[in-house]
This record gives sequence, structure tokens and C-alpha cells, in this order.
Amino acid sequence: MRSRTALLFAALTLAAVALFLIDLTVGAVAIPLREVWAALRGGEAAAATVKIVRDIRLLKAVVAVAAGAALAVSGLQMQTLFRNPLAGPYVLGISSGASLGVAFFILGAPLLGLAGHGALASLGIAGAAWLGAAAILAVIAAVSRRIKDILVILILGMMFSSGVGAVVQILQYLSREEALKAFVIWTMGSLGDVTAARLALLLPAVALGLALAVAAVKPLNLLLLGEQYARTMGLDIRRTRQLVFLSTTLLAGTVTAFCGPIGFLGLAVPHVARMLFRNADHRVLLPGAALAGAVVLLGCDIVSKWLTLPVNTITALLGIPIVVWVVVRNKSIC
Repeated sequence: MRSRTALLFAALTLAAVALFLIDLTVGAVAIPLREVWAALRGGEAAAATVKIVRDIRLLKAVVAVAAGAALAVSGLQMQTLFRNPLAGPYVLGISSGASLGVAFFILGAPLLGLAGHGALASLGIAGAAWLGAAAILAVIAAVSRRIKDILVILILGMMFSSGVGAVVQILQYLSREEALKAFVIWTMGSLGDVTAARLALLLPAVALGLALAVAAVKPLNLLLLGEQYARTMGLDIRRTRQLVFLSTTLLAGTVTAFCGPIGFLGLAVPHVARMLFRNADHRVLLPGAALAGAVVLLGCDIVSKWLTLPVNTITALLGIPIVVWVVVRNKSIC
């Protein structure tokens, strides 16, 4: 069993490295791998090639690795915490909160005549999305202190999402064509809008979220056996929830803020990891899901470049069959 797990980790790592390099070669201008390697090492390569590889494609590939790992791990945590195989990283309304922040920034500000306001302009789309996601987390955290039933929190999160969605639709209805187009483009998701400065913010936030997820491994393993058993083993359920909520918000909220909502990845990849490793232990599943998420999003990014489509459409087309398969099986695999 250990040798099989080690082989799977090695295979996923090799796949991630291979897809990372392929991602650097694919784009509007095809660049041979040897030229990519020369540009990365600082060898003899055309100035245009160096700029494309280092300043554009390398950043995008790194974002794909970080975002894929973040969404997969946050989805795994949500499915275990809620004991629901169809729970995803956006189940608490994090994506809806981020969308609300961006909607106020892109759609609401022009309606209020604040589009050119200095403080608002400096906030940016990523900052607006982060504030929206953090606001929803604050509400959920306040509710979780008073409510013990995790299913009630799940239902409240879905209600918050519906309410926020209604507000966003109102803003869309009232907004101008240019602002509406910009918002729709953001909702399609993109890995290419992250600059080096933004990457310097994204990576530490994702790293902190992953560190919190690692800290939650033992509590999540106990929760697999039920909350009642976990309590008898001395687990502080409320503290565990808050730890997982914070980790999920850092992971999913950061990715949504910088890349837009990337759907189905966090919902589908944890199931892929379970199928591959045939193990419920989060000491194996968590790094396995992170690697699988990086591999999947790198692959989706490559396909989206080939087809010239938003990456969100590719992740949806990939994730929907897996979600349908989970529903058809009609049994929990948490």
C-alpha cells in the first residue's frame, strides 16, 4: 500500500512538472521547449522569447499550480467538514461574496459616480473580491459560534449565496454595457491577469491557507468518524470549524480574488484523489489532492490556450462528468 502511494505521488509530481513545461511552450506563439529552457536559464534566446516565457507564461503556470492546489484542498476540507460529497470550496458563499465585491467595484461604482475615486481605484478588482469574501466569512464565523449543527450552517451559506446573487443581478440589470462586459469577463475566470506584484500577494496567502489545512489534518480525520465520536476524543468542534473556514477562505477567496471564480475544480478533484489513492486518511489525501489539483488546472490551462476559451469553461466541462458520477453512485465517499 505504501509503495503504491509513493508511486502515485511520484507519477503526479512528474505529470505536474511535464505539464508545467508544456504550458510554457503553448500559446498564441508556439515556443520550442529548448528555447523555453534557454530563456529560463538565462542562456541564448531572443529578447521577445525571454519576455514571453518569464513575464507571461511562467507567471501563469505558477498561478495554475497554486490555484489548482488551493481549490482542491479547500474542496477536500469542505466535503469532510460537511460530510457531503457535493460540497465545494464555495459552499459557504465565498465565491458569491467575492462576486459581490467585484460587482460593487465594476458595476456599482459607476452608478454612484465613484468610478474615478482615488481610494476606490486603488482597491482594484482583487481587493474588492477579497473584501467581499472576507465579509461573508465574518458573517458565517459569527453564525457558527451560535449554531452547532453543521448542516444548518451549510443551508445558511447557500441562502447567503442566493441573496448575494440577487443583489449582483440587480447591479447587472442597472449597469452600463461596458461595465457589464468587464464583470462578465471576470466571472469567466483567468489565470493570466496575475502580475508579479499580485503573485507576491497570492502565493503567501495560499501558503498560509495550506499550512492551516495541514494543521487541520488530524481533526479532519477524527470528523470522518462523526462529530459525536470526535467530541468524545476531545476534539473542539467549534475551533476546528473556524480553522477550516479560515483556511478555505484564504485558499478559495484568494484564488477567486485574483483569478475569478474557477468552478468545479474544488468539487471534482477531491473525488479524483480518493479514487487514485483509495485512502481516507487526510495525511495522504491532502497532498494528493493538492498535486492532482495542480495537474488538472495546468492541463485545463493548456487546453484553454489550444481552444482559445476561458479556463472556467474547461474546468466545468471536465468537472461536470465527475459530479454526475458522484450523484449516480448515490453514496458518500467522505
